[in-house]
Amino acid sequence: MDKKASMKLRVYCDMDDVLCDFMGAHHAARKKNPAQMYPQAEMDFFRKLKPLDNAIHAMSELSDNYDVWILTRPSVHNPLCYTEKRLWVQDHLGIEFCHKLIICPDKSLLKGDILIDDQKWEDFEGEQLLFGSSEFPDWYTVLNYLQINY
Repeated sequence: MDKKASMKLRVYCDMDDVLCDFMGAHHAARKKNPAQMYPQAEMDFFRKLKPLDNAIHAMSELSDNYDVWILTRPSVHNPLCYTEKRLWVQDHLGIEFCHKLIICPDKSLLKGDILIDDQKWEDFEGEQLLFGSSEFPDWYTVLNYLQINY
């Protein structure tokens, strides 16, 4: 069998507002303390983010069918986010996914087949699924599009 034919497609999945509820936590923190412009600068902000509905299950399903990596940007307002994001992954997805965590400020630097993200990256060479858009509002529609029975 041709090696390329047997390889799984590489899928990158963003964290903030794709796997975990960054904006919900951000808005709640700003409501509680309006003077804090960057609540994500607070210690444990990233580690305490709640998973989005069906995100954890979706990552398991994706991993069964694709070569899945987590690709997330760091926060310039919180240098601890590197550790906190790593711990979030371990807490919610297990240590195995920590081996497949990439923290990079420019996602277009990586090569892959599919990027699931809530932001568009102009120079990413693969297909982009804009999570939270009308076409991909939730994990159900993403998995359905990728032909994974849910």
